[in-house]
Amino acid sequence: MKRTLFSSDHEIFRDTVRAFVTTELVPYHAQWEQEKRVPREVWRKAGEAGLLCCDTPEEYGGAGADWLYNVVVIEELAKAGMTGPGFMVHSEMVAPYIRAWGSEELKHKWLPKMVSGDAIGAVAMTEPGAGSDLKELRTRALRDGDDYVVNGQKTYISNGQNCDFILLACKTDPAAGAKGVSIVLTEADRPGFTRGRNLEKIGLKAQDTSELFFQDLRVPVANRLGGEGDGFKMLMTKLAQERLTQAVRSICVAEAAIQWTVDYTRERKMFGHTIADFQNTQFVLAQLAAETTALRVFTDHCIAQHLKGELSHVEAAKVKLTVTDLHNKVVNECLQFFGGYGYMSEYPIARAFIDARITRIAGGASEVMKQIISRDLFAKGH
Repeated sequence: MKRTLFSSDHEIFRDTVRAFVTTELVPYHAQWEQEKRVPREVWRKAGEAGLLCCDTPEEYGGAGADWLYNVVVIEELAKAGMTGPGFMVHSEMVAPYIRAWGSEELKHKWLPKMVSGDAIGAVAMTEPGAGSDLKELRTRALRDGDDYVVNGQKTYISNGQNCDFILLACKTDPAAGAKGVSIVLTEADRPGFTRGRNLEKIGLKAQDTSELFFQDLRVPVANRLGGEGDGFKMLMTKLAQERLTQAVRSICVAEAAIQWTVDYTRERKMFGHTIADFQNTQFVLAQLAAETTALRVFTDHCIAQHLKGELSHVEAAKVKLTVTDLHNKVVNECLQFFGGYGYMSEYPIARAFIDARITRIAGGASEVMKQIISRDLFAKGH
C-alpha cells in the first residue's frame, strides 16, 4: 500500500535509521537479550545519529523536526525486531511531558542530554497494587518546605536499570484521589532511591525493566511538572501518544511477519509442493494481509490526526485495541507455517510471537481500552 504521510526528507532519514539499525543494533541484539539490557554507549550512538527525541525544538538541543521523524524511528526498529533499546519510552513518553509541563530550567537541563543520549529517561506509574487505575497510587510525595519527601515503590518500569532520571507519578495529596496525583522529576543519584531487580520477562528480554524504591527521598518542589495535583490530567493527555506509538510499532510487526511468512512458505517444501501452494496457506495469509492493510489505513489516519493535535483519547484507545489484537493474531497464525522452526527463538517469527503479548497490556490493557471506547459510545447515546 502506498503511503502519503512521508516526504522525501523523511525517506532520506529512514535510510539513515535503517543503516544504523542494521549496523549498530541487529548484530548485537541477541547478546543484549542474554545480558537483559542495552549498553549506554548505544544510546549515545543513537543520539549522534539523530534517532532520539527528533521533535525536540532546537532551543533545547533537538532537530526541531516534526513527529513523523519519530515515527520513522519507531517503524524501522519494529521492522527489524529491535525490542531492546527503550528509545520509545525515552522519546515518546518522557520527553513530551518535559516539553509540555517542565520548567525552562528542567527543559534546558534534561532535553539536550536526552537528545544526545547522555541522559536516559523513564516514567514510573505502575505499582504492585496500581496499574491502569492511577487513582490508587500509593507512592507519596509530601511537602516539607521547598522539598517533597518521597516514599513508595514502582514496578515494571522500562529503562529502570539504565535511567538517569524518572518522571514519578505520586500522590502529593493522598486524600484527593485523582486530583491528588502529581508528576515529579526525580534524579536517580538522589539518596533514598534504589533500583530493585532487573525483572525476568517472557519477552522484551533485552529491555531493562525494573522495580524502583523510594525511601525518604528528598526532591525539590521545583522538579514538579505542571501544577500540584495536575498529574492525572497530564497523564491522560499524553497517554494518547503512547497508545498511538504502540499501534505504530504493532502494525509494522504485523506487516513484517506476513512478509517473512510469504518468503518462507515459498521455499519450504512439503508433500512435493511448497507450503505456499496450499490453499489454506494462501487464504490465511490473504485474510491477514487484508486486515493488516485496513488497520494500516486507520493507523496512518491517527498519525495524521496526532500531527494536527486532534487525536482524541477515544481514537487512541481504538487504534491501540485493534492493532495490538491484530499484531498478536498475525504472529500467532504466521508462526504455525514455520512448523518446528517457529518454536526456535533464533527465528524472527518466534521472537515476534514472544514479544507481542505485552502489547495488549502496556500503555493500558485491552480491557481498559474497551472501557474508554464504551463510555464514549454510551455517553453519546448511541
